[in-house]
Amino acid sequence: MVATIDLNADLGEGVGDDEAMLGVVTSANVACGFHAGSPILLARTCVQAHSRGVAIGAQVSYPDREGFGRRYMDIDTEDLRADIVYQIGALTALAMAAGTQIGYVKPHGALYNTIVSDEQQAAAVVAAVRSVDPRLAVMGLPQSLVLALARDAGLSTIAEAFADRGYRRDGTLVPRGEAGALLTDSAEIARRVVELVTTGTLTAVDGSRIDIDAKSICLHGDTPGAVGHAQATRAALLGAGINLAPVIRR
Repeated sequence: MVATIDLNADLGEGVGDDEAMLGVVTSANVACGFHAGSPILLARTCVQAHSRGVAIGAQVSYPDREGFGRRYMDIDTEDLRADIVYQIGALTALAMAAGTQIGYVKPHGALYNTIVSDEQQAAAVVAAVRSVDPRLAVMGLPQSLVLALARDAGLSTIAEAFADRGYRRDGTLVPRGEAGALLTDSAEIARRVVELVTTGTLTAVDGSRIDIDAKSICLHGDTPGAVGHAQATRAALLGAGINLAPVIRR
């Protein structure tokens, strides 16, 4: 049986080469303006993604443009829920104006990592998504609390892995700034992704082997050499006979 995997990237942030990345990925996590992006940039990103046949998801975040959404925020449940609803609504309208629709929601940065285990914030995100459109899927880390709560709420989920990030033995990401957090060699990144897709396992920073059941692979667009990493990964997957396709398209 031939494997199929989705390749996603965070786009519309005003950093990196979005046009080049759209030639590689099958899904685009488009920023919603809270951590990065402007209305015109997000609108153009939706148009470009749609013209390339790339699926679109809403990349929601804490309201933290100064910190690029990578700083933890202690937010009241109703405030966070309203923030998420607002962001999904904005990108939904921009996608519709571009002739397409969003199919999933992916939290960004610190919010993404927080809702791996924080029940209050994870529940707020799930409630927000479900209240806007219960057909939307939630993308997150395998075994994370947010995906469990999303499934309990009747939402579809997309478990993802990261091409250029290091993992701890518990399956969580090595925090940025720590040794092993970011991978920088395109060939090694591509090799690891093929290994992950074909075996469902990766080597953590401590040398242990961990199981990762992912339907989508994230290729960061804002890291040095990102386009080269992405192109090498796509080529390696196709060379291994692995099909590339979005998990959800609407």
